[in-house]
Amino acid sequence: MSARILVVDDVPANAKLLEARLSAEYFDVLTASNGTEALAICERAECDIILLDVMMPDIDGFEVCRRLKSNPATHFIPVVMVTALDSPSDRVRGLEAGAGRFPDQAGVRRRADRTGAFADAAEDDDR
Repeated sequence: MSARILVVDDVPANAKLLEARLSAEYFDVLTASNGTEALAICERAECDIILLDVMMPDIDGFEVCRRLKSNPATHFIPVVMVTALDSPSDRVRGLEAGAGRFPDQAGVRRRADRTGAFADAAEDDDR
């Protein structure tokens, strides 16, 4: 059984790119276009890892992550923040919200090209 990855991004091109690359590596990929949809998916589906955009119109990624980490049913799911934000204060906010990783979008795209790239991110979050 392959890992189920939830990709959350309000920019359809970004979500489709990650979905295509991850699906090509035989991951089971779910997508959400906003924070509210992501929270609903996490409540009803088991996700092994979440790739979460930060800048979204309804609920930003920081708040989505905080809600996931405060919910006993979803607190264990590793969250990787995927964003163009790169300031130290934004990274601290992401880590304080409970994200295990905070790479930039270009870095995530490079990692999506390698087999097993997100499996090792999940393992790092468990440490």
